[in-house]
Amino acid sequence: MPIAMPPDGVALNPADPVQRQLDAYNAHDLDRFVAQYADDIRVYRPPAIEPALVGKRAFADHYARNRFTLPNLHAEVVNRMVSGNKVVDHERITGLQPGVVEAIAVYEVEGGLIRTVWFY
Repeated sequence: MPIAMPPDGVALNPADPVQRQLDAYNAHDLDRFVAQYADDIRVYRPPAIEPALVGKRAFADHYARNRFTLPNLHAEVVNRMVSGNKVVDHERITGLQPGVVEAIAVYEVEGGLIRTVWFY
């Protein structure tokens, strides 16, 4: 699948908003973090079939209450793969709970914004 082309002809790299949201996550900058997501963002936590979060407001509220209040929260990308409009990150997260959390995040990017995320 080719990389999406905006009207001005400059290719949109789906990894760009994913990297920007990671940088904002690590800076605990909620506004900059949420700006990388579509208004109708859907967050899934398989094996659940229904989304855990729907919409930018619910998404922002969740991160404001449950993530950015943790002073030592930090995510490190161990490996990143890009295929079409999907970005797959293997992350090591510290500060979420005692020890290190190994996580896989799959981001679907459309129009330069993250539209869907699956957290494993």
